[in-house]
Amino acid sequence: MATEQEVLTNEAVPRTRATLTIRIVKSFEFRTEKHLILHNVNCETTTVGQLKDLARQAVQTQPGWKPYRNVVLDTLKLYTKAHGAKTTNLIINLDHDDWILDDESKVLADYGIENETEISFFNRETYEEFKKNPETRW
Repeated sequence: MATEQEVLTNEAVPRTRATLTIRIVKSFEFRTEKHLILHNVNCETTTVGQLKDLARQAVQTQPGWKPYRNVVLDTLKLYTKAHGAKTTNLIINLDHDDWILDDESKVLADYGIENETEISFFNRETYEEFKKNPETRW
């Protein structure tokens, strides 16, 4: 157990007020993505479907997201948790398809989502194509 001086960021804030980083992916091939930071997300009551709606609404209404507005965002996948190992792929974790949040009615806490979790949000069809040939271009 960590002492008070060693409290980890994912434990410092309760799941009822989590800050989540949503990695909005436009292109896997060209590694085009932008981070959307969502504050005060209640992981104990917010469902996967609600999180998708929050992210889509932000992309459609907030400034700076115009290049992403034509992307069909339909799939969420855990990228990493705070203090967890990160993948070498800068856009998405290509391993662990079991990390895809595929039950829209499930609350985020049921998937282990907590403060400082990073989640990729992308188009499933383009993800499946990229997995077949995961080469990037510049």
